[in-house]
Amino acid sequence: MTTSLAWPAAMAGSDHTALEVSARRMRREGLVPGVVYGGGDEPLTFAVDALTLRATLAHAGAVLDLKVDGGSATPVIVKDVQNHPVRGEAIHLDLLRVDMNQPIHAVVVLDLQGGEDAPGVSEGGVLSQETREINIEALPDDIPDSIVHDVSGLEMNETLTLAAVTPPQGVTLLDDLEETVIATITPPTLEPVDDEIETETELVGEDGEPLEGEALETAQAEAEAQADGATGDEAESSSDDDS
Repeated sequence: MTTSLAWPAAMAGSDHTALEVSARRMRREGLVPGVVYGGGDEPLTFAVDALTLRATLAHAGAVLDLKVDGGSATPVIVKDVQNHPVRGEAIHLDLLRVDMNQPIHAVVVLDLQGGEDAPGVSEGGVLSQETREINIEALPDDIPDSIVHDVSGLEMNETLTLAAVTPPQGVTLLDDLEETVIATITPPTLEPVDDEIETETELVGEDGEPLEGEALETAQAEAEAQADGATGDEAESSSDDDS
């Protein structure tokens, strides 16, 4: 995909203060400032319409053909996008010139599919994706938008490493194949069960009938006194004094 970017003359120069003032003004006008560097050429500053940039990044592949002021197309990759901390919109763009005949390092999304059909999930297990991006090496044209891996066969308590992933042709995985865990299925965490059962008891007399009135008060006083280490006589005396 070719993106035409207008390079404002105000951005050309070495005066960093002037460049920053110009960048703020361009953002107010709906433009996103950026810089393209690498490839043995001097860095070049530019600005692109914010809506154009958003659409391009959403639908473009790994490599963009950059044209500035109607010049010749230069293959570039997105090196960094700075976003506003609150609004989330792009506020600065870094592009890197690339040689289409030389492999480069890139980060791509790992897309796990078929999780809902995995036996471990069907048994109530929880599928967790531990790694969402992986490092690769490939020619610029061979860099995929994402690498897809099928996890529909994952069993309960199984751990999947990067070694199980087959990269597309021309792509080399750079992360440790055996140590990089990409997904697990674990049994669900059960809520703790309170084994204590609350019971209500009644104080009863020798005949088995519930105590009432003064007899109940005496029995309660004796129970409280015994809990405090007092004797039954002390409890009865305390009850007589109260009456």
